[in-house]
Amino acid sequence: MPQLTPMMQQYLDIKEQYKDCILFFRLGDFYEMFFEDAETASKELELVLTGRDCGLNKRAPMCGLPYHAAESYVSRLISKGYKVAICEQVEDPALAKGIVKREIIRVVTPGTVTESSMLDEKKNNYIMSIYKNSDFYGIAYCDVSTGEFHASEFNSSNTQKIIDETARLTPSEIIYNMELSENTKLLKILSDRFNALLTHYKDDNFEYNSCVNKASAQFKNWGKTDKITTAVCACGALLSYIEETQKTSLGHINNLIIYTVDDFMMLDISTRRNLELTETMRNQTKKGSLLWVLDKTETAMGARMLRRWIEEPLIQKEKIQYRLDAVEELYGDIYVRNYIIDNLNSIYDIERLIGKIVYGTLNARDLLSLKQSISVLPDIKKGIKDLKTNILRDIYSNIDELIDVHELIEKSIIDNPPLSVKDGFIIKEGYDTEVDKLRRASKEGKDWIAALEAKEREATGIKSLKVGYNKVFGYYLEITNANKNMVPEGRYMRKQTLSNAERYITPELKEMESTILGAEEKLIQLEYQIFCKIRESISKNIQRLQRTSWAIANLDILCSLAAVAMENDYIKPVITDDGTIDIKDGRHPVVERTLPNNMFVPNDTNLDILNNRVSIITGPNMAGKSTYMRQVALLVIMAQVGSFIPASSASIGVVDRVFTRIGASDDLSSGQSTFMVEMSEVANILNNSTNKSLILLDEVGRGTSTYDGLSIAWAVIEYISSQSKIGAKTLFATHYHELTELEGKIEGIKNYCISVKEHGDDIIFLRKIIRGGADQSYGIQVAKLAGLPDEIIKRAREIIDMLEVNDINNKSIEILSEVKKETAAAEAHKTYIEQLDFFSSNKEKDIVTEIKNIDILNITPIEAMNILHKLIKKVRE
Repeated sequence: MPQLTPMMQQYLDIKEQYKDCILFFRLGDFYEMFFEDAETASKELELVLTGRDCGLNKRAPMCGLPYHAAESYVSRLISKGYKVAICEQVEDPALAKGIVKREIIRVVTPGTVTESSMLDEKKNNYIMSIYKNSDFYGIAYCDVSTGEFHASEFNSSNTQKIIDETARLTPSEIIYNMELSENTKLLKILSDRFNALLTHYKDDNFEYNSCVNKASAQFKNWGKTDKITTAVCACGALLSYIEETQKTSLGHINNLIIYTVDDFMMLDISTRRNLELTETMRNQTKKGSLLWVLDKTETAMGARMLRRWIEEPLIQKEKIQYRLDAVEELYGDIYVRNYIIDNLNSIYDIERLIGKIVYGTLNARDLLSLKQSISVLPDIKKGIKDLKTNILRDIYSNIDELIDVHELIEKSIIDNPPLSVKDGFIIKEGYDTEVDKLRRASKEGKDWIAALEAKEREATGIKSLKVGYNKVFGYYLEITNANKNMVPEGRYMRKQTLSNAERYITPELKEMESTILGAEEKLIQLEYQIFCKIRESISKNIQRLQRTSWAIANLDILCSLAAVAMENDYIKPVITDDGTIDIKDGRHPVVERTLPNNMFVPNDTNLDILNNRVSIITGPNMAGKSTYMRQVALLVIMAQVGSFIPASSASIGVVDRVFTRIGASDDLSSGQSTFMVEMSEVANILNNSTNKSLILLDEVGRGTSTYDGLSIAWAVIEYISSQSKIGAKTLFATHYHELTELEGKIEGIKNYCISVKEHGDDIIFLRKIIRGGADQSYGIQVAKLAGLPDEIIKRAREIIDMLEVNDINNKSIEILSEVKKETAAAEAHKTYIEQLDFFSSNKEKDIVTEIKNIDILNITPIEAMNILHKLIKKVRE
């Protein structure tokens, strides 16, 4: 029977342990893939598929790539959702007895990437762990490139929170336990909507006691966790997974941040998408988002942290003020701010350099980047020394000048080292005596060889004689064929014949070659050993580096917010706890940046928890209702992030949650229609909002028939405005002009509209929000502006005239009028019953019974109209 070759058997044994990975198997200067991996890699990486004898009857499919080019190929596989296991030769082939020993040194997955070339420097790359039991969800997430690690838990009855947290974090990879795997609908959402790689991780890794032991050993700030057991299970499993893939200690993952979703403003997935906080809806790019406006950061750490600030607006007045005061101080001191920004520009990504130190991938050039970053820290501390606000004082205290680390790098690493730390020429002269000695020996040997060339030319008279070197033959003397007759007898030994020359060696040349090559080999090995010691020495300062990195990131954000405020004429909002949002001349921060010549029309906003809870906004399409509503939400979020806002003045009562229902779309993947999606989003808002929330609702009910939609919109407004149910601050845009009748009928409702100027059959949008309700939708005029053919516009006018003659619109008004009377009628019908004569007719008694059975609180306007019509008919009979 055919048997596998030893090498192929070794490959299959290793592959058996990493079935879900593409195995990069090191053979000499190449990584090779075999069998199914080869076929997959060949297709995905466009590599030539060949074959190799493996001991079986059929050749094994094979493809390969140079080891020094592996990073780009790994990146391409990771971006397509694959995992890659890197298998290296872990012993010198020259010293191996039998097959060379090989081991997996690392597994690269979408969530455990650390290479800068594979990461967006301005965005965290999170891996997330979800643990579910019968009562709770536990979640943990980590950026392995920076060491950031967070955990939380919440009731398992609320699956939406998992979706909302995933939307906030956008992890590239998620691991989960068996119980969660039973929720196939949730897993499909996590996979499809967020394009995350999902991995079912063995339940043993989520076992509580082992997770407690693992987490307590890992985190310096570990404390009591009796009340967050599911979060602990998620933490422990995530640590196990990272250890398994990285195959190294995780020294930079040393601080666990336990949080609850109520620590920050709640923003669900629809709200994040509709408000375009960090990316646009249309093409998922940063440009056109709120982050695009606010991000003037100079460092990668600052950019990543600013994104987190925008994703997590604060809800404590004191913390918001803490940030705003610092922005105000930097806003007012242009000299200090510009001085800081100039220095921040010289700082590299310290956070991810720390990760490289821990993973052992930091090279000599990275050390120079770290040295450059540290070199400006004293100047930055000097620049902020006299600043007064609390956060800036805290930043000053947390910046460690790291003078000892700077001196170590300065003394040890040359100014222009090679990329690889295994190529030598990285240690400075004077740092190590043995390195200096070997380098001198190598240099003197090369000088001797250069002198030999001149000496032999003179001795032989061959002017073209030259000394050369290659890895196969070492050093040699090369003489062209034209001068072969001048080669001295006996002293030169022929080594190689070329088409136009002969190569020779001499005993003296070979002896010096041995000295030079021996010195260079020892030098390279010694320099690598010394470099590793330097790297290890720096790794002992990780917490100092992390604390400094955090401080620099915060300072960078505050300078960015101050610079944006100055550039765009923003003002400092007043933060209160009274529930009032009072904005004068507010502007949309993104839209105004895209309009030329300050063309944006500012608008006021007045919302509170008493008389101005709900603003019903009417006006034609394209007039600016949605822009205005988004503007209000964005200004509130900006203020609670700690940013100045575009307005002439603003008082912002802290909001705990922002909900939006703007736009309509089918969710075909889950089989939901536009109307079902709309109602699901409205239900989520009604079930989770509080009287401290801000709600934006745009065209609720438009996805169904006019009467049904109007009824739903009316009922939703009643429910939200009711202080006994929600009582939230709400902007409600609608085309149901009949809803404007609610002002004065329901407490806390006010009407607003977008002003429009009519010019014959045309209209001009003035973009101004004014008190009062619109009396028409201008739908045909808007259609004309949009470019519909004149023939259609003309026919539409004929049809609307016909409909108005038939009083179709007035009928809906009559229905609403009747419904408005419903409450009064309900109160009056008791009195009517009591006043009925004891001897009333049977017909009257039947009517009374029918009135008694009316469920006034659960009928639609249409049903109410029909009941009234039938009762009137009976009375008249």
